[in-house]
Amino acid sequence: MFGVGARDILGQSRREMSLDLASLVGQIVDLAASLKTRERERAARLDFALNILKSLSADFDRLRHKIDASKTTWLVAGLKEKIDLRQAAPSCPDDFIILASDGSHIDVDRHQSARCFLINIGVAQLQYGRNPDARLLSFPTLYFKDNEVVIVSPDDGQRIPIKEQLLGVKRSVEECRILAERAVELKADLPLVALLDGSLIFWGLIGQAYDEFVIRELLVEGFLEHLNMMKGLSRDRQLAVASYISSPQSTDVVNVLRLAVCPYETVDCDRNCRGKFERRECDVVGGLLDRDLFARLLAPGERSAIFSSRSSVVMKYYGVQEVDFFYIRLDGEVARVEIPLWVAEDEKLVELVHATISDQCRLGLGYPVALGEAHEQAVVTGADREQFWGLVEQVLADDGMILESSAKRQSKRARWI
Repeated sequence: MFGVGARDILGQSRREMSLDLASLVGQIVDLAASLKTRERERAARLDFALNILKSLSADFDRLRHKIDASKTTWLVAGLKEKIDLRQAAPSCPDDFIILASDGSHIDVDRHQSARCFLINIGVAQLQYGRNPDARLLSFPTLYFKDNEVVIVSPDDGQRIPIKEQLLGVKRSVEECRILAERAVELKADLPLVALLDGSLIFWGLIGQAYDEFVIRELLVEGFLEHLNMMKGLSRDRQLAVASYISSPQSTDVVNVLRLAVCPYETVDCDRNCRGKFERRECDVVGGLLDRDLFARLLAPGERSAIFSSRSSVVMKYYGVQEVDFFYIRLDGEVARVEIPLWVAEDEKLVELVHATISDQCRLGLGYPVALGEAHEQAVVTGADREQFWGLVEQVLADDGMILESSAKRQSKRARWI
């Protein structure tokens, strides 16, 4: 009887609990005041930063040399064009194809006895012009074999499980693989933009101390090989690869300004500013994002100059697939568009990417419609996950395999209140 009563009391308490908003009113007022002050300070820094940016084109070569010689603790963009360049969007071709892929996954669940994961890749193939067409596809794949759920060292047999952050990297590889395979199947007489969501840079491999064999399998022999396939296709048709980053958090270009105002001719953060966290000269433009700059510099539809990423993983592994990028101002935001070096070096391909992404965002109410459709094909909901694991258990049970799941898993399926 006591146990039943305890559950009743606990359930009633949970139903009656609510957030005490009245006690938060004063703190929210303080928050608003703090945000207003920070916004005034940010606006002043932004005005100063824009003045610096506009002055830098006069000494373009000297700035490039200073970047190349610098040793900074922050990522600085490489310069490909004059830093204050503004380029209006060209017109789209009369006929073209946008091919986009996006992915979702169900991770390995340690509370399940069946060790497996699922990757679902959505694809949108949209043809514009005199013969419009649209195809929406999804490619779900279950990985469960021993050689599929781990990465094995060819030297000592070490096995690294593919899960969590590493599974996110694996999914990016599959998004690019499907994109390349679909590009091969499309007719070659129409310009084609192959579009990915998110960065071309495998940030998930940086700072995680992954062994070289892991990086080689996923990045060098995986992602970059798929990009190489599309580079090969571009010899016979007008094909560009690009990735779209909404609401980018990057500061690569702002960091060029930090470097420009540094009083040292040869910038070396560790030597010149070690332990100096206040009153650094470069902090006059600190706290800004690249998108803040280009929201003020660019008019709607315009792109910025093209920059190169000097990320360590790009410089070490990417080679001919070096990641370059530009910013584009749209009606709703400033986005970052990343392109491989072979696209950046072809003016017609840059114009194709610029024109089609501008058009896609206009059609998609601020976001590329092809990527939005690909996402819809790829998305895996919480209900999908529950149904997936339920189906796994049912099929295994029907086959006479009764596998135990953890107590935590069972408690989630049968709540005691």
